[in-house]
Amino acid sequence: MIKLAVVGHTNVGKTSLLRTLIRDTGFGEVSHRPSTTRHVEGARLSVNGVALLELYDTPGLEDAITLLDYLENLEHPGERLDGPARLERFLQGSEARQRFEQEAKVLRQLLASDAGLYVIDAREPVLAKYRDELEVLAGCGKPLLPVLNFVASSDHREADWREALARLGLHALVRFDSVAPPQDGEQRLYESLALLLEGSRASLQTLLDDQQAQRLARRQTAAHLIAELLLDCAACRRSVVSEPGPTAAAIAELHQAVRQREQRCVEALLKLYAFRLQDASASDLPLLDGRWGDDLFNPETLKQLGVRVGGGIAAGAAAGAGVDLLVGGLTLGAAALAGALAGGALQTARSYGGRLLGKLKGQRELTVDDHVLRLLALRQRQLLDALERRGHAAQDSIKVAAPQDKSWREGKLPEALSKARAHPQWSSLNPRSRLSQAERQEQLQALAAEL
Repeated sequence: MIKLAVVGHTNVGKTSLLRTLIRDTGFGEVSHRPSTTRHVEGARLSVNGVALLELYDTPGLEDAITLLDYLENLEHPGERLDGPARLERFLQGSEARQRFEQEAKVLRQLLASDAGLYVIDAREPVLAKYRDELEVLAGCGKPLLPVLNFVASSDHREADWREALARLGLHALVRFDSVAPPQDGEQRLYESLALLLEGSRASLQTLLDDQQAQRLARRQTAAHLIAELLLDCAACRRSVVSEPGPTAAAIAELHQAVRQREQRCVEALLKLYAFRLQDASASDLPLLDGRWGDDLFNPETLKQLGVRVGGGIAAGAAAGAGVDLLVGGLTLGAAALAGALAGGALQTARSYGGRLLGKLKGQRELTVDDHVLRLLALRQRQLLDALERRGHAAQDSIKVAAPQDKSWREGKLPEALSKARAHPQWSSLNPRSRLSQAERQEQLQALAAEL
């Protein structure tokens, strides 16, 4: 098992880096206050039950300048100690338990590890205290890999840090951002470590392969969750008497059912990506108190996401549900319905006889409008993209970007959703649902693949 000490100045994002690497928003304590981490804390990464990597969060170095001066005066006259020997003498002395207690914790852990990740806040200027820190840490005789943190910030000083590290003989480094990690950030970090720890290359590659497999599995599971939501809503329907009072009540109930179903999908996605519900509690998502802030059935929301709507917007999305008497929105007069039923030969009458009889009895069927289905797909894909780009050290609420592709904003909806219109038993929002039907599962897989 590889042991890595995560070291660096106080308040540069060491704990934040570990949170992102182990995907745990609750690891350690993250704060803007200096010296938040006071003790060494460890986390382990395993593959198939085999521990491959142990990461140790350490306190921040606070007074490396004074410590370096102290170390230089430890040698006796005529004595020439190497770095580890000089540090061992320091750690056995009283100053390691008093004035330099925090620094001693860091050095003990680095000496007991195979290598160290030296975390740098790339927004900070290169100061003398950082050079002294690196000189003290180099005395441990362990490979050090500098990690430039917060490089996604517009005010980073990456070029200055690269030059300063090169002057100290540290040419291998990794760009990272614990709040918004690059897609290949972990891969680059572990590949760089493999160059420093040649004997551990196989273990690091195993870890990389496992993380890639987990990333793909998360994406596939997320697509399945969104497909379930869309299929549930496409197949959902409510039969209601064609009178203003009952119709309004049925539309309101359908609104609520769809909103709650979407919220369950949001919560499932947050759990899948190991984020907390409160990470999505602001209008930026746009979520408000854990629910979508911009109303799903507001035509203005459709316009904001660029969903192209036709003349039926007032009766469709604005009302919150399309009135669909037959699959595809086809409407037939009462005489045509009566003729279809009386003839008994029309396939439509056999398939939808109950619905046609309901029409003759003055009933109407409410279904979720196509535009609302588009909006559901867009919102969930926005959330998914935001989760895949978010680090587990992020403290702000989740921000989503406007979707760039037009696949859900215009054109035909996927065939699976059209088929779902004809199968109310496919929706968990309907009574007497049959979710395990083979054809439903087939369409669900097709829709997830398309997503």
